[in-house]
Amino acid sequence: MSEFPADFLWGAATAAHQVEGGNVNNDWWDFEHAPGTAARESSGDGIDHFHRYAEDFALLASLGHNAHRLSLEWSRIEPAPGEFSRAAIAHYRRVLTALADAGLTAFVTLHHFTLPRWFAARGGWLAPDAVAVFGRYCARAAAELGDLMPYVCTVNEPQMVALHGYLEGYHAPGITNPILWKRVGRVLLDAHRAAVRAVRDRSPASQVGLAVQLPLLAPLRNDEACWAFHGHLRHEIVDRYLDGLVGPDRGDWLGVQYYRKQWVDPASPTVFAAPPDGYRLTQMGWAVHPDGLRQVLHRAAATGLPLVVTENGIATGDDSERLDYLKSHLAALALAINEGVDVRGYLHWSAFDNFEWSEGYAPTFGLIAVDHDKDFARIPKPSAYAFAAVAATGRLDCAGRAITPAGT
Repeated sequence: MSEFPADFLWGAATAAHQVEGGNVNNDWWDFEHAPGTAARESSGDGIDHFHRYAEDFALLASLGHNAHRLSLEWSRIEPAPGEFSRAAIAHYRRVLTALADAGLTAFVTLHHFTLPRWFAARGGWLAPDAVAVFGRYCARAAAELGDLMPYVCTVNEPQMVALHGYLEGYHAPGITNPILWKRVGRVLLDAHRAAVRAVRDRSPASQVGLAVQLPLLAPLRNDEACWAFHGHLRHEIVDRYLDGLVGPDRGDWLGVQYYRKQWVDPASPTVFAAPPDGYRLTQMGWAVHPDGLRQVLHRAAATGLPLVVTENGIATGDDSERLDYLKSHLAALALAINEGVDVRGYLHWSAFDNFEWSEGYAPTFGLIAVDHDKDFARIPKPSAYAFAAVAATGRLDCAGRAITPAGT
């Protein structure tokens, strides 16, 4: 018996800045090259997906994918305020046409971390007209490309944009402010609503959703102060975004992105604590906890929206670990579906080993390796073929061996 419905969407995800290469007109390019930031290296040529998109989509289709998530690079489409590039729009039209021709259902993200340089210079998400300017870009993208965008993700991980960029300083713009990160979170929810309105107005057939990262948060210690701090962070990172999805502009579906269990500690200068002993850690230092995916899916289901897992994966140089991670997390997903959660698809992070923001190219999340020294050759890993087997059958035991739903 299949664990997943016959019409389930299977695929993987990318983001423009992480794979295209040469995105020199955005804030992340500046962040990567500025002295003293957290960025370890430049994104450079990415994996040259800007030129190789058609062969990449064909490869993913050959590996059993029927869906793919990618993003538009805002700084290419609108290189100056109100100035839209016909060449960039034509390029993305070719990209999305190739995606459809390969038989892959498109999930198109409008904002995946990067901002045009000119937008960042005027204050980014803290500028007084930020939401209106973002809405203008979304309207143009939907008008030009909406017929090729069956699913639209408005904003990728608004919590992490706020947390990493405005509290921890780990991402662009590198700000560390205990007040501003909360303000940015509220702005990004408004930006999501503006994007929903813009897409519905210009491309009413597109289904629009927000993509949120939902770590499974836990207090490091069982004391009153730690539990109170845990509740505060849960509100700012999880509840603000899920409970904020109300009203006519909330969207049509919700993307859930899950990677790890994460402990909070009010005594920590970073607000988070290292995982306790006994947990498997990834190259990112993240604690592997499969049942967390089932738990956060139940929390997201409280919104009443259909769900899609828009990111889930592991950074590891050992593909056998990736295979174990994939099996255990798909088992947790299957259990959530069996428990009544309405999940329509699973998009693995990531399709390829690619640029991982401030960590550079060292962490490897991909189902497909990329040899930068051999003309960016694509090399599918064993986990890619195991994923293909599950996608073809809807059965977890086809990944190599029978597995049971993930435990706690």
